[in-house]
Amino acid sequence: MLRAGIVGLPNVGKSTLFNALTAQSSALAANYPFATIEPNVGVVAVPDERLEPLARLVKTEKIVPATVEFLDIAGLVRGASKGEGLGNQFLANIRETDTVVQVVRCFEDENIVHVEGKVDPLRDIETIQIELALADLATVERRREKAQKNLKGGDKVARQELEVLDKIWPALEAGRSARTVALTADEHAVARNFFLLTTKPTIYAANVDESVLADVDNNPMVQAVREVAEKEAAECVVICAQLEADLVALPPEERIDYLKSLNVATSGVDQLIKSAYHLLGLMSFLTAGEKEVRAWTIPQGTRAQTAAGTIHSDIERGFIRAEIVGYDELMASGSYAAAREKGLLRLEGKDYIMHEGDVVHFRFNV
Repeated sequence: MLRAGIVGLPNVGKSTLFNALTAQSSALAANYPFATIEPNVGVVAVPDERLEPLARLVKTEKIVPATVEFLDIAGLVRGASKGEGLGNQFLANIRETDTVVQVVRCFEDENIVHVEGKVDPLRDIETIQIELALADLATVERRREKAQKNLKGGDKVARQELEVLDKIWPALEAGRSARTVALTADEHAVARNFFLLTTKPTIYAANVDESVLADVDNNPMVQAVREVAEKEAAECVVICAQLEADLVALPPEERIDYLKSLNVATSGVDQLIKSAYHLLGLMSFLTAGEKEVRAWTIPQGTRAQTAAGTIHSDIERGFIRAEIVGYDELMASGSYAAAREKGLLRLEGKDYIMHEGDVVHFRFNV
């Protein structure tokens, strides 16, 4: 399961956002640093508008969406890489995630203290980046020492590692993320073995006040965060964490109506969940029958036999063929039988590359 870590300075809205994401209030949202010590964990459904119509089509009430696991990690502060504010523990929590959601405060509120005394999105982003980069720099320096020793013994892997480490090291020393360094595909494969914090794909969540949601394009704080994200080839999602947390108490239809009253098309939380799901190049294929409709998570480019193993290893091992129809084609046809009559239901072999929204029935024999 994809694990996304919610990070940022204290009092920027991390725990409030976590509560909204998980549709509950288990995370302690308090007006002082380190209200969160151990990371709260919540499993969140990936919004998928296809599942309910598909369930009606096959006449089942059970729906199982794809999921993302979110960790609400306590606030980092300046000096975290040296252990300030329980920094070592927090950095270790980040290391366990697949992707990072950095919450950036883009609102003024005199009732909510800022750890630096003043709201400044660029300074806050820089603080987090520097602390993560310093932590990675220590890791890289240790790996370089080890690679240099192994190189003397003629270790070819050590030579490859040293070449990549020497590319990454200057960026980290300058306080920049390792993900900003241009690497080849082979070098990326080597770098993954270093488990660096700043190589993790990142989403910047610009946390704004409800009053500016309808006109975020003209908000200078949001623009500043977007520019940072663009330079890093990261993603940026604008949210109002407090609004999203308040919406949890409303029925789904009332949430939509309230967002419309604010001239907001969609929930920022929904956008964030989808961004986290797709950031790592993941996609969903669907299965649909009388027992359930389910979305299954696989990396883009996955072959049919490997995808079958996502359901059960026996299905992968005994794979015969995959019966596949596109979601849109199935819904337009009105039934599996109609889709088959129209020639839309295809038989694919083990090397077929799965596509987003494929509705699949695997044939197998063990």
